[in-house]
Amino acid sequence: MSNVEHETKEASFGDVIRIDGDQVRSHVDELVRSTVEETLNKLLDAEADELCGAARYQRSAERLDTRAGHYRRKLLTKTGEVELKVPRLRSLPFETQIIERYRRRESSVEEALVEMYLAGVSVRRVEDITEALWGERVSPSTVSALNQKIYEQIEAWRNRPIEGEHSYVYLDGIWLKRSWAGEIKNIAVLVAIGVGSDGQREILGVAEGAKEDTESWRNFLRHLKQRGLRGVRLVTSDKSLGLIEALGEFYPDAAWQRCVVHFYRNVFSVVPKGKAKEVAAMLKAIHAQEDRAAAREKAAAVAAKLEAMRLGQAAEIVRSGVDETLSYMAFPREHWTRLRTNNVLERIMKEIRRRTRVVGAFPDGRSALMLVAARLRHIAGTRWGERCYMDMERLRESTENEPAVASA
Repeated sequence: MSNVEHETKEASFGDVIRIDGDQVRSHVDELVRSTVEETLNKLLDAEADELCGAARYQRSAERLDTRAGHYRRKLLTKTGEVELKVPRLRSLPFETQIIERYRRRESSVEEALVEMYLAGVSVRRVEDITEALWGERVSPSTVSALNQKIYEQIEAWRNRPIEGEHSYVYLDGIWLKRSWAGEIKNIAVLVAIGVGSDGQREILGVAEGAKEDTESWRNFLRHLKQRGLRGVRLVTSDKSLGLIEALGEFYPDAAWQRCVVHFYRNVFSVVPKGKAKEVAAMLKAIHAQEDRAAAREKAAAVAAKLEAMRLGQAAEIVRSGVDETLSYMAFPREHWTRLRTNNVLERIMKEIRRRTRVVGAFPDGRSALMLVAARLRHIAGTRWGERCYMDMERLRESTENEPAVASA
């Protein structure tokens, strides 16, 4: 065999075994995507069969409902976009946990995109991250459009109607920084959480406030009332004269509870560090009493002791402010520990501070509001909003026995 023939055969053999890596990768990706799509649709069918009490077309005396076709829904997963055939039932509502899990994940992804955008992450980096999250690299125009869409969704969530009654409401504000004409200025974002008749917590609202003054709180409370907040019997917050004044305007029948933790901090601010531990034990003894009358009596004794310890300023703070911290005692004892402080909001505010710290100064107030709202929306979609926070049957029982409980 000649050298020419040998080289020709080697070249032909090389052409035969040459593999197009891109085509193989594309084929594998499509195979994975179609498998995910098929698996999700089978899971949906299985969920529908379980709700109906029988498989499709199966005759059974235990059947509870029948199919009524399906509707198509697109779902973006890490393997790409898949098409789901969501079953319809004739009588029962079909609330699939599959879509719910992805909805919650997408809520977290939305927040991440807003956070990246506000933090000044480059478009190229955003493209890399979106590819890692969703399996698809998006264009700069898509990133911009996506952020706008997310803003619209968050705004719709922020302005949704408030349904049902919320007997207990917690209010607080967080200070963030924004750049304005080359200067860094503070901006307040106000947040409200409520406990509904089912005992579960709900994020009622979030809004921008120029500062925590009367007008800002008035606008926020008006926003909540217009959206349907009603049945408020107790509001817990830090002491803010603007808030208290606005609260009386919109919810005059609601009692106000000054956060006990913030009250303690106010007292500690005029107490030497060496005496802080002893004073803390004295203050806690006030709120360990069995009723409001006993707590007032104990507070008078504590104030007298503070005077004897030459802590006159601390004694005056206790005398003038302790009554504001005892409103919770007019409500069921089982609720006391969760009504007397703003801890339910403080934990969330701590998480928001951690999230917003990476941004630094926001370009404007709306950007700050959107990022905070995105985080709150994500929290609302987790188990945080599904757990029973209080047994509200206790409040209903006390209301029947003591009609004037809220004004006691």
